[in-house]
Amino acid sequence: MMVPVRCFTCGKVVGEHWEEFKERSREGDEDPKQVLDELGVDRACCRRMLVSHKDLVDIVAPYQ
Repeated sequence: MMVPVRCFTCGKVVGEHWEEFKERSREGDEDPKQVLDELGVDRACCRRMLVSHKDLVDIVAPYQ
C-alpha cells in the first residue's frame, strides 16, 4: 500500500527516497537506474523496494 520505510532484507531506510524517485522516474526524462544511483540507493534489495512498489493508497482509501 504505502512505500515501506525500511528495506525488508537489510533494514536500510528507503522510504525517504520514494517521492523524489517517483517524480523523477515518471517524467520519463530520467532512467530509474540513474535516479537510484544519484539518490545513493546502491543495494539490489533496496532498489527492489522502490522499483517494484505500486502505490495503491488512492485506489483502496475509499473502501476503508
